[in-house]
Amino acid sequence: MNIEIRDSRDSSKVLQAPGRIMREHFGIKTSGEQYVIALAGNPNVGKSTVFNTLTGLHQHTGNWPGKTVDNAQGKYSYKDKSFLLVDLPGTYSLLAHTVEEEIARDFICFGQPDATIVVLDATSLERNLNLAMQVMEITSNVIICVNLIDEARKKKLKIDFKELEKELGVPIIPTAARNGEGLKELQKAVYTMAVEKVNASPKQVVYSEEVEKAIKILMPKVEALGLARIVNPKWLALRLLDSDVSFIKTISRYATTQTQQMVAHKEQGREFTL
Repeated sequence: MNIEIRDSRDSSKVLQAPGRIMREHFGIKTSGEQYVIALAGNPNVGKSTVFNTLTGLHQHTGNWPGKTVDNAQGKYSYKDKSFLLVDLPGTYSLLAHTVEEEIARDFICFGQPDATIVVLDATSLERNLNLAMQVMEITSNVIICVNLIDEARKKKLKIDFKELEKELGVPIIPTAARNGEGLKELQKAVYTMAVEKVNASPKQVVYSEEVEKAIKILMPKVEALGLARIVNPKWLALRLLDSDVSFIKTISRYATTQTQQMVAHKEQGREFTL
């Protein structure tokens, strides 16, 4: 959801939006009209190669705020538009058993990227798809980059990318990043999603009848609390069913942060326009 803040004294003036406020919490600062793209993936899938090839020398590293984990950000341009690529820590899951998983999960949930690229290893699709399916439960702005297709060819592995795209409901881009193969197609897919706002329709995991029933009971309660504007209500319902204490504390913290920002802007004579 795109949210704007307008000055009530001058409605034509768009002020700092909550999305940007939340991004700055992660140390993400954009300049002008710049689109933020998250880059996620398991370790050793060539994610850093995708990042380095796209951004070249236009990148910098630091630490995620309050963490000792590296935070790499890089810029690239496509069709006269600027994109900020945020390289998330390599992780096998978003269930937050490690600091790396917590960072990746929180940024995809609360950093409000304009698109999220999930990099998979073409030689280990089944293992890698676990992370992709979790990301697809959080956001519909997902692009799957199936990397290392050169290695798959060496192993005589054949992948029907069109069928995989149909099955998952999101763009599938085959790449061999170290050779630059497929990266123009990846940039085009990102442009289509982030700039032209052509969203995907990711297929969702169907759980057991008992779990699906519990999700339906919880989702209206989540939406009634106003939390749906911060995070996908189904994802939050699943985490509540998991009794994920870490995530519950996190959502509480971000909800408080956003509420404080809303109150501060209201006191300054500004209003939120949805």
